Amino acid sequence: MSTIATVLEHRCLLGEGPVWDADRQRILWVDILRGEIHQYFTLTEKHHIFKAGQMVGAIALTKTGSLIGALHHGFYHIDLENELLEQITDPEANLPENRFNDGKCDPAGRFWAGTMSVTGKANAGKLYMLDNDHSVQTKIDGVSCSNGLAWSHDQRTFYYIDTGTQEVVAYDFHPADATISNKRTIIRIAPEEGYPDGMTIDSEGMLWVAIWGGGKVKRFNPATGLCLDEIHLPVTLVTSCTFGGPTLRDLYITTARTGLTDVELLAQPLAGSLFVVRGRG
Repeated sequence: MSTIATVLEHRCLLGEGPVWDADRQRILWVDILRGEIHQYFTLTEKHHIFKAGQMVGAIALTKTGSLIGALHHGFYHIDLENELLEQITDPEANLPENRFNDGKCDPAGRFWAGTMSVTGKANAGKLYMLDNDHSVQTKIDGVSCSNGLAWSHDQRTFYYIDTGTQEVVAYDFHPADATISNKRTIIRIAPEEGYPDGMTIDSEGMLWVAIWGGGKVKRFNPATGLCLDEIHLPVTLVTSCTFGGPTLRDLYITTARTGLTDVELLAQPLAGSLFVVRGRG
């Protein structure tokens, strides 16, 4: 049985998008609705919060240790040390009721991030790719709630979640030009289990999928679609996960508390906290 530890009891409204920084031994994540970027240094146990002044959907590390981010108003360079934001571009400047959600860099360092409607409008979002030259491509159209992304270790497959579909899909991925093709469904989540949210991949190429409303993270074999393992948490709104720690075997898990009733919050005092399960990578 997995031992779940609470890394930090800071209660995010909508904790999301954990990113591990091996050079600095820190875990970063966002609180989308509060517009916050969190960083927790595991060696010193120091916790810092940067307030971006707008919703923050996703972040990724750059080679210099600064961040690239997908915020409500587009793609940004983020300098946490000096608390600076510099907008790169906003591909949806004409869609103020959309915001960015989950995002991640592909093996070549191109930043993929998707949008969704803040009013719940279906099929209003897109999945974009910000290239290294700052040009933007639309990769997938008609998305309702753009969420988890991952790439296979051989860089030949791209995995993606649009939460409302209840599916994890796979595409053939071409690393040279980042084209995707041959979409197929590889995993289905039953509605009574919850909704697929964020996702990561482990050293064996298995996918770990956070289940929003289901209080767990599930490990799947993408070749068969079979569930191999699951980790249950003391909260229902599980949002995303990533591997970190000195040997990249610790699974960090973000959670949320937005939308929970007073009764549910009393039953889930740790909702919105950051958790870790050791030795799972």
